[in-house]
Amino acid sequence: MSQLRENWRVVMLVTLLILSAVALFVPGVPPGTTGSEGAATDRSTNLNYGIQLSGGTRLRAPIVGITAEGINVTEADRVQLESTLAEELDIDSIDVRVRPRGPDRQMGAVEVVTENVTQSELRTALGNNGYQPETVRDGVTAETRQEMVRSIDEKLRTSALSGASVQIVNVPGGENFVSITAPDRDREELVDILNERGVVKIYAVYPGGEGGSYVREEVLQRDQMDDISASTQSEQGNNWAVFITVRPEAADEFSQRMVDAGFGDGANCGNYNHSDIQQTEGDGCLVHTLNGEVVTARGVRADLGESFANGEFSNDPVYIVPTNGSEQANEIALNLEAGQLPAPLDLSQDSGASLDPALAERFKQNSLVTGLIAVLMVSLVVYARYKRAEVVIPMIVTALSEVFILLGFVAFVQYPLNLSHLAGFIAVIGTGVDDLIIIADEILQEGKVETGRVFQSRFRKAFWVIGAAAATTIMAMSPLMVLPLGDLSGFAIITIVGVLIGVLVTRPAYGDILRSLVLDED
Repeated sequence: MSQLRENWRVVMLVTLLILSAVALFVPGVPPGTTGSEGAATDRSTNLNYGIQLSGGTRLRAPIVGITAEGINVTEADRVQLESTLAEELDIDSIDVRVRPRGPDRQMGAVEVVTENVTQSELRTALGNNGYQPETVRDGVTAETRQEMVRSIDEKLRTSALSGASVQIVNVPGGENFVSITAPDRDREELVDILNERGVVKIYAVYPGGEGGSYVREEVLQRDQMDDISASTQSEQGNNWAVFITVRPEAADEFSQRMVDAGFGDGANCGNYNHSDIQQTEGDGCLVHTLNGEVVTARGVRADLGESFANGEFSNDPVYIVPTNGSEQANEIALNLEAGQLPAPLDLSQDSGASLDPALAERFKQNSLVTGLIAVLMVSLVVYARYKRAEVVIPMIVTALSEVFILLGFVAFVQYPLNLSHLAGFIAVIGTGVDDLIIIADEILQEGKVETGRVFQSRFRKAFWVIGAAAATTIMAMSPLMVLPLGDLSGFAIITIVGVLIGVLVTRPAYGDILRSLVLDED
């Protein structure tokens, strides 16, 4: 028992090695090791790999938009101002968002999320309505950026790209980018999903406007929908549609809208102008659009109109959107399920990268070979220095233990490894062995170690040196860790964690091992 107390640091090292082995190799430890978002999990271990070691795509693009801030606008004025600005700027109302002042915002802001409006045009339109913004700048508000992350994440989760991750990246100068990482996917798959905002609208177009014109009214919004699915309408499987279950509390309101629009007896759509969402003749149409383009325009069957009028629709409130094939049906269902993006992404300024999985696998193999070479070279240098296997072997084993514990930590927190992180591992090997050499030199080069007290004195002296060196390394790496510098941040994180493991665990353990060796010799 006394031996365990004297060598408690070695016991701690062995314990951490066992825990690291569990984190690395036991399936399901920790929970979620089937693949964290934005990473691919190695089947033989619980390690996660980023796109540089697994292949895949990273997109990094700014959000399209301009924002006017410092506007004294209230919640009561929000809807009217959005409508007025959309009309004056000749854009769709979904491209204008007013954020009124409130408890979390002393002054209001107005965002326009389209490339068709300039800063001066927005300032002029606001001035025409009695608002003088303090600033007008490129970009969107922090609220919209967070909404973008949530919307894109939901869109990717409900698509085939379920392993992707989304985050906001801030770069020096104040510009913000949305960064999307999708392992094992090519760029085209990602762009196809993100290229459009996914705005699905259902309109009723019917006569009743001034001078015999037709009225266009949006009759069913996303928050009124409960269940959404794409399927066929016939056994042959060639008549695809999107089936929408209207929420019970909204079904009566929807039915009444349809009756008020004149669809209670059914309607013949007649000749519909798909180019500008306008009716030219006929009783009226139900029009379905995706990103502003008409998907289908259809009339209303007499029996469906009757169900609106007598309230039977509420008993089975399923609304059917006919489509032109399975691909269109799945796209509409996906966009309805995930919701529209608050703003488009400017993919023309994409600064991301794409890597073929075969090339990534080669990088992984080359990284392993590089690590083995580094260990071999370090071992040769240390042996040339001491020419004593009983000193060199514990030193190399301790350094490798440090790397193994660091790998266990990375596996436990499910941190995706990229090339920059592997460079951090190699740096940890180098700095670790440097510190162990300092300990060995301080203890062995000042003559015989006759007592444990002498050993402890020399060890403390060496530990002060490596402690100061570790503090210097941590301070130097800290800016790289916190600043948005991409892969350099990963390098800094691995290096700092490795240094902490070394100072707190492996260096003291090596001291205990060396004490046993040198005192036994005497």
